[in-house]
Amino acid sequence: MGSFCVGNVIAANCIVEFGCMITVHLESKRVEVRKARRPQRPEGFAVIRLLRGGICNTDLELQRGYYGFSGTPGHEFIGEVVESDNADLLARRVVGEINLACRKCDWCRKGLGRHCPKRSVLGIVRHPGAFREFLTLPEANLHVVPNSISDEAAVFVEPLAAACEILDQANIRRGSEVAVLGDGKLGLLIAQVLRAQEMEVHLYGRHRQKMRIAERAGVETILAGKKTPSSAYDWVIEATGSSEGLREAIRMARPRGTVFMKSTVHRPVAIDAAPVIVNEITLVGSRCGRFEPALNLLQFRKVNVTDMISETLPLSQARRAFALAAKRGVLKVLLAGES
Repeated sequence: MGSFCVGNVIAANCIVEFGCMITVHLESKRVEVRKARRPQRPEGFAVIRLLRGGICNTDLELQRGYYGFSGTPGHEFIGEVVESDNADLLARRVVGEINLACRKCDWCRKGLGRHCPKRSVLGIVRHPGAFREFLTLPEANLHVVPNSISDEAAVFVEPLAAACEILDQANIRRGSEVAVLGDGKLGLLIAQVLRAQEMEVHLYGRHRQKMRIAERAGVETILAGKKTPSSAYDWVIEATGSSEGLREAIRMARPRGTVFMKSTVHRPVAIDAAPVIVNEITLVGSRCGRFEPALNLLQFRKVNVTDMISETLPLSQARRAFALAAKRGVLKVLLAGES
């Protein structure tokens, strides 16, 4: 006899092989913890037991209505492989790239699967996310985590890879002055990554306590008041998480400077195009990055991520965890797997 789960009700005949599990569900701005059937494994995929997951700003934006999202969020995670066609992956700790590409189109053949028009995205677009006891991802998306990296640190691989993407998008010379706007999780990671590449990083933020994490890495920090410098930098990274941040970043860029746009917000962002055109400023959209540089930075302790963890809560307390992550001044909130 088969098994099934509906909503919060688990069928009495839920068999052990597939079982039921806890999963986080977002819908209509609400966070719920539900019971669901453990996922079956398609060919070429792995089933992964969640060890730790990280709530990021994108997850909070999904809760607020970004993409009209409904389902299981979560794309920052480390887990243990429990089922796989690849025996070398079994029982290994892994992190996973979040874009599930078709691997057949022109973009995929160019090595740009992150832009595959047919892709699904873990916890964001057409693929249930990591905030569940067991998740699935293609084996090709997985990266084995070195033993020297803790579970808590490994959660940061995906956002750290997004920070490293800037280095793949532009040739910023060592010693260059770079402005980073925003002292949230991503802003702190970006500042540390650029400083590890021997750049002169100026981090503008509003929270002295959070900016001390970057200061310990040799980053110069500036409390952002009503006025920030105008036309002061060739390179500006906008990571404020606000709709106003891009306008400020454009104002701070010199003529022919470059602004990297890192914030994900669910509402439209209005800017004055005149200074962009007149000053010939380059706007660069920037999101996911390669995992290899991020793993290297963590393995050789080039960035400090442990000081960015505000709280760790079990998956069953996801509602409380999301509420905490949305509070002002809170950095990374982790969810711990139940099993």
